[in-house]
Amino acid sequence: MKTILITGAAGFIGYHTVKRLCREGGFKLIGIDNLNAYYDPALKRARLGDLGTPENFTFHELDLADREGMEALFANTKPDIVLNFAAQAGVRYSLDHPHDYVRSNLDGFMNVLEGCRNHGTGHLIFASSSSVYGANGKIPFSVHDPVDHPVSLYAATKKAGELMAHSYAHLYRLPCTGLRFFTVYGPWGRPDMAYYKFAEAMRAGKPIEVYNHGDMRRDFTYIDDIVEALIRLIKKDPPQPDPDWNALTPDPASSNAPYRLYNIGNNRPEKLTDMIAFLEEALGEKAHKTFLPMQPGDVYETFADVDDLEKAVGFRPETSLKDGLSRFVEWYDAYCGHS
Repeated sequence: MKTILITGAAGFIGYHTVKRLCREGGFKLIGIDNLNAYYDPALKRARLGDLGTPENFTFHELDLADREGMEALFANTKPDIVLNFAAQAGVRYSLDHPHDYVRSNLDGFMNVLEGCRNHGTGHLIFASSSSVYGANGKIPFSVHDPVDHPVSLYAATKKAGELMAHSYAHLYRLPCTGLRFFTVYGPWGRPDMAYYKFAEAMRAGKPIEVYNHGDMRRDFTYIDDIVEALIRLIKKDPPQPDPDWNALTPDPASSNAPYRLYNIGNNRPEKLTDMIAFLEEALGEKAHKTFLPMQPGDVYETFADVDDLEKAVGFRPETSLKDGLSRFVEWYDAYCGHS
């Protein structure tokens, strides 16, 4: 039975992944999370509580940036596969709290890489972000395009994480798969995300803040589609060096090292105004909008090219935004005690 270490196990994507892996069985699961207060830790504890006490899952409260703690964890568990979801998230928060991003996304990720290197991990799957595309104007965003112009520190740390992972894949032949997630949403989601904040405000009869006067598009990706792609990648053989990789025309998505990058997105950008309309329908509430200019660090549109993902695992996300938001609202009302 292989051992999988999941960092950020009390987070949105980590919790859903652990829940699915517990249901499927066949793995020994180790989860860690520092349960920090970036958003209400009560939600993180509630996610852990919802998991119950499965026999194949053990949870440790541990900070990724705790070098000695991480070294001891790897030495004691020797995971075959590592899923690294722990990170300091959020574009706007990075404008005022830059050191938090360096600590979690660089120092913390270094501890993960060192643990994998020193203890024989067979595959590191790590979360990157659609934000790495930054100022790119070519749509849809492709993993084969260079991403050298981040527009937020958060994006820069995610790009740096991809580069750090590649160096370990090259130096130590550590198989690494990086996943660029596109605006993940759904039940048990993050309260700092727009759809969650909008639902909260609308239920309270308060106005919602709509940036760039509503003229934005996002590739919203439902959480179950993210997890399905993850499960397929876990069960797939780790990446091997690409025999066709050419150093004269280097492809950013692969390497002569055991390294791959994939987008995981719905392959369909949606207007922000349409997202709000779907929420209004699901909530049965009318949104009162306060229109604001574009915020620093934001981009106008995200749109994932997922052809490589489909070729690799035979799957592409397909849940409609309307259906996904309806499921989110059903959970949200139950979680918050709304009738």
